[in-house]
Amino acid sequence: MTEALFHDDAYLRSCEAKIVDVLEGNNVVLDRTVFYPSGGGQPGDCGQMELGNGTKLTIVNTFYGEDRKTIQHQLADGSAAPMVGDTITLHVDWARRYKLMRVHTALHLLSVILPYPVTGGQISDGTGRLDFDIPEATLDKEALSTQLQELVDADHKVTFEWITDEELAANPDLVKTMSVKPPTGSGKVRLIRIGDDIDLQPCGGTHVSHSREIGSVRIAKIEKKGRQNRRVRIQLED
Repeated sequence: MTEALFHDDAYLRSCEAKIVDVLEGNNVVLDRTVFYPSGGGQPGDCGQMELGNGTKLTIVNTFYGEDRKTIQHQLADGSAAPMVGDTITLHVDWARRYKLMRVHTALHLLSVILPYPVTGGQISDGTGRLDFDIPEATLDKEALSTQLQELVDADHKVTFEWITDEELAANPDLVKTMSVKPPTGSGKVRLIRIGDDIDLQPCGGTHVSHSREIGSVRIAKIEKKGRQNRRVRIQLED
């Protein structure tokens, strides 16, 4: 099992780790990592793997293994395969990761001002979207942008906590997503809380610690994707 350090501290930019396995395609499994693996609409982290001799290998993607217990770090084509048992140092591409954290947190707030079931979502570098199951209605892009920015500027604290699988099953309203359910089976599920009572929902992604870190954000586009499906895109303004 790969220890997911990012679950407890999303601001860790580097760590030492030991190589557990090197798989086909130069996918490296480590005993611990600060790299977030793709999932929940958030892309996997990129960055560098520094070997003991100072050589730096480029990591182009991070993802879960089939067992969902190990995390694989995909090295760029042509990289020399490191050796199992070696101790290396990971360096996350922090500028990219921090934007993803800001967008991810902003999407949680978007689900607050649009309290409808979420049918899909995606996060990218400076932009993101959520799809909502909304009855026929007109959404005011400017008004929604104002509401979203007000929540951001209120500087709500963003924290995490853990509940058991059984507690989640007893509180199904915590889950906002219709198409993707939070992973269960490990015995515990991670919740992200914004403020005291602004938002609480299961999420394994990375987030900023205070909403004001999101900065200036706006609703960039609202699209109709079917009879009731509305796609709402957000954009960081920097």
